[in-house]
Amino acid sequence: MTSLAQLAPLPRTEILAYWVLSLGSHLYSFYQLHRFSKEHEAGLERGFQLEKGLVKGFKRDLSDFEWSFWTEWAKKSLLWTLIGHGVISRLTSIFNPKLRVPALTIYGLLAASSVLGIKGVSVLLVHVGLSFSLAQLQKPALSWCCNLLLLSTLHIHPLQEIQRGWYKTEEEYYLLVFSVAVCGLRLISFSLEHCWSPADGGGAVQLGWLFSYTFYHPFFYNGPIISYRDYTEQMQRPAEECDGDKSGVIYLVLRSGRIILWWCLAEYMIHVMYMHSIQSNETYLEILPPWALGGLALALVQFFFVKYLVLFGFPSMLASMDQLVPPKLPRCVSIMYSFTGMWRHFDAGLYRWLIRYIYVPLGGSRHGLLYQMLSTGLAFGFVCLWHGGHDYLRYWALMNWAGVVVENTLKSVFASSYIHSIVNLLEACLHSRLVHHCPAYAGFPLLLCSDWTGVDFSPTMSHLDFVSEAESPECDLLSPEPCPHQTEALWHTWLSSTERPKPG
Repeated sequence: MTSLAQLAPLPRTEILAYWVLSLGSHLYSFYQLHRFSKEHEAGLERGFQLEKGLVKGFKRDLSDFEWSFWTEWAKKSLLWTLIGHGVISRLTSIFNPKLRVPALTIYGLLAASSVLGIKGVSVLLVHVGLSFSLAQLQKPALSWCCNLLLLSTLHIHPLQEIQRGWYKTEEEYYLLVFSVAVCGLRLISFSLEHCWSPADGGGAVQLGWLFSYTFYHPFFYNGPIISYRDYTEQMQRPAEECDGDKSGVIYLVLRSGRIILWWCLAEYMIHVMYMHSIQSNETYLEILPPWALGGLALALVQFFFVKYLVLFGFPSMLASMDQLVPPKLPRCVSIMYSFTGMWRHFDAGLYRWLIRYIYVPLGGSRHGLLYQMLSTGLAFGFVCLWHGGHDYLRYWALMNWAGVVVENTLKSVFASSYIHSIVNLLEACLHSRLVHHCPAYAGFPLLLCSDWTGVDFSPTMSHLDFVSEAESPECDLLSPEPCPHQTEALWHTWLSSTERPKPG
């Protein structure tokens, strides 16, 4: 019986043809979107956030909240505190390695206090203390309830108003929201690891490691996410077991160069294509030519991909120099064709977190299809809740869950020997190897729809979704993907594009 692994490789000419067609369609659709952006630049500048670009003669689209937010914070302090972390880590590793973890913990706490203030850090300390105390009871269900209640405090309106009063700007308050949300994942990780296998040493030692894990500066605000077990094991590894190539000057220069190139590419995209401003207005969506409409969808997901190469790239580089093994950086969305692949490879840290703390404990695939569907559904439900739990997030979670269920069901069906023999017979009759990939085709339309409603959620993609729609008129800009009403406009525009004359 022929298996997928035994299929002959594609001819080089066919591979070349695919590359030419793929790159050509990408570039041409981007060019059409660029033309549309320049033709309507004046209107977009009046109605949206276009500012003077970094390059003379260009405007800059500021409508992607996340990119603008983190860029401004990097200029103010974040970039410099991250560099300070790297310097302290390197000095302690050279002169006194035993002090490295305590020094980085103290530095992370001071760096957080300098931005969030004493009151902001006090909120995190209260969360840490409550979670640590209940974890000592070694009751996973109780720890889950405690940490979910702590996360729910982000939704309490009176508490939000009190915390807003601590800061002069909304951006400072939002940074506290981000920190609490990401801290919640770390506290859940610590609590469950302690319930399953309590670490050796007294409570003071465990609390010290929890502080180190919580306030580790490169991952503090925006991730990526690693588990408590991985963090403590890797930070305690002897220096001789670590990869020396990832602590040298050459590694630092090469990785920094790559991150700068990714940043330049992201800035280039928002200088030549105003995709975020266009996707926020149905009027422009309705008059987009078909090729520019395709370019808009591609540009949105590609910008999201490049953005997180930057946002995860620099912290991951510093973590690698600290002997940690950070999650792999996101994989290009243009080569994603399945829900499971998107979740497994775009944000590997969140994927592993969900698998370890939700999917596997609930049974996963070990107890049949029903348990697998339930485990998957609750994992997506948690991500929806963690990002704010708004209506459009529920639709997004439901669509992702349906896509994963469809894919897994079809994989199980096609794995049977009877169905496999039918597939081989059809392949021989139709002379097409594409029959083997039918499971992927079934889920691909759902993946496209989910892409347009915000499939690319990462650990910290839209923490401002905790801000209610009534409080934030810019809520449609909080997600780098079109919101449901914009998706509907995109969909109807695509369906009727052949019936309308091309706008002049």
